[in-house]
Amino acid sequence: MGESSSTKVVITLVGGPTALIEVGGVTLLTDPTFDEPQAYQGAAVTLVKSTGPSLRPEQLPAIDAVLLSHDQHFDNLDHGGRAFLPQVPRVLTTQVGAGRLGGNAEGLATWDSTLVRSNTNGTLTVTAVPARHGPAGIEPLAGDVAGFVVTPEGAGGSIYISGDTVWYDGVAAISQRFDIKLAVLFTGAARPRGAFHMTMGSNDAIDFAHAFPTATIVAVHNEGWMHFTESQAELARSFATVGIGDRLRHLERGAPLTLEY
Repeated sequence: MGESSSTKVVITLVGGPTALIEVGGVTLLTDPTFDEPQAYQGAAVTLVKSTGPSLRPEQLPAIDAVLLSHDQHFDNLDHGGRAFLPQVPRVLTTQVGAGRLGGNAEGLATWDSTLVRSNTNGTLTVTAVPARHGPAGIEPLAGDVAGFVVTPEGAGGSIYISGDTVWYDGVAAISQRFDIKLAVLFTGAARPRGAFHMTMGSNDAIDFAHAFPTATIVAVHNEGWMHFTESQAELARSFATVGIGDRLRHLERGAPLTLEY
């Protein structure tokens, strides 16, 4: 039996949680945010965006599907991102989020899968996976969130996109179902409420790296908003300190990064 061919993935960081992922002939976009810097007043907190996108919607290639971890927070779906959604064929998100968005939004329950096909005959499977947007008990305040696992047809492994989550047993359970070769972690140790972090910090990301020992890791959602408390550089220093610096690949805003597994 011959060796299987490698899978090439191209990731371009647009800014914050928004990344263009091109793999297996399919083009995906995570949590669209395209606004210029501004403040968003919510019911409990004010979120301040400090940096605009590195790419405008009109500069993107045709998107086959948006993977939207949740719709209820402006730092994951801002005004420009919301206006962008009707321009794509499919928006995969939480079931409650799909109910709010309507239109082309499709809600996936945890562990539900769907096929995504491009007009160039690329095919991959997207599976919704567990996510918890903060410490245990935060669910009534933070709302439902989904992570995603992307498995290109014929690939020797999968891509994990965390969405806004912390490290907990729900994330650990993904390793029992999928061979994760590339992980896109939403990091930054976001503290919009001040008392605790709502997304992965360095400790969470290090725990993830040890639980998924074959995964190359890239970090997003750690810049562009004032409520982040850990930068990508700080995450890299933490990885280096515990001897796994080679597991983390650096993303530059607007610069495509090509990876193979």
